[in-house]
Amino acid sequence: MLYIGVDLGGTGIKAGVVSETGEILSKASVPTGRERPYQAIVADIALLCERAVQEAGVTMAQIKAIGVGVPGICDPRTGVIPLCTNLGWHDVPFVEELHKHTALPVYVDNDATVAGFAESIAGVSAGSASSVFLTLGTGVGGGIVIGGRPYSGVHGVGSEIGHMIIRMDGEPCTCGNYGCFERYASATAIIREAVRAVQDCPQSMILKRCGGDPARINAKIVIDCAKAGDETACRVFAAYVKALAHGIINIINVLDPEVIALGGGVSMAGEFLLDAVREAVKPLIFFKSMPYARIELARLGADAGIIGAALLGRQ
Repeated sequence: MLYIGVDLGGTGIKAGVVSETGEILSKASVPTGRERPYQAIVADIALLCERAVQEAGVTMAQIKAIGVGVPGICDPRTGVIPLCTNLGWHDVPFVEELHKHTALPVYVDNDATVAGFAESIAGVSAGSASSVFLTLGTGVGGGIVIGGRPYSGVHGVGSEIGHMIIRMDGEPCTCGNYGCFERYASATAIIREAVRAVQDCPQSMILKRCGGDPARINAKIVIDCAKAGDETACRVFAAYVKALAHGIINIINVLDPEVIALGGGVSMAGEFLLDAVREAVKPLIFFKSMPYARIELARLGADAGIIGAALLGRQ
């Protein structure tokens, strides 16, 4: 049986035909055009699904279901999207609207949740019954899988790991709270702290790499400088890893998953990040003599959204 997975983003929409085992048979994409009404975007999703099916050389009769990953809060039970700030959506009856264009079953969930689901089927946490996926990008997204199924809580907000508070009265967050995990464990956090750090250390390699302009600092520059041994970059990176480790230990203490997978742009630092995080987590473990979650790098990259969304329909 085949499935269609849709990765709905603020700038682009990607769709693909996916096999039962998570293999992508075809992919297609279009710009989102987020300034348009949601009805127009949903219509484009339907057309994109048809295109992906044609490019796979199959027919709609061979498709069991359509799954969609959305960058916002979803209610998988009702198919309503209460909030999607990237698209300016509020209480959008997404599944109902898509059913105007297709008779296939439609499933919808948060984009990080479905990416974590994909990793649990065809990625680094395949074979595990419970796992947590962290996407370390502009913010921090989370995907929780329990009993082989994505978990989003009773109200659809159960995987908002980036907004657990790890520091009372800490950095202000875009959500309105202070001290959220993503304010310390995202690429944005690395950049913010590096900009602050080079003010006191203008001789840092970080400034040299960005032509002396702090506005050009990005997370890759900081991490590359840390790899090269730059003292300022190493301090920023160490603080980042410490914050990430504290968030991970909270996840371990609350959920005790088999695997925690690190994805997103920051994870491109590879073993340099992974080794540091593992070492930082180790002394924080509560039950010292007990095994705990394997911390690994996610494997599926940009395809995770399509794969995980598609396999929401694999019931």
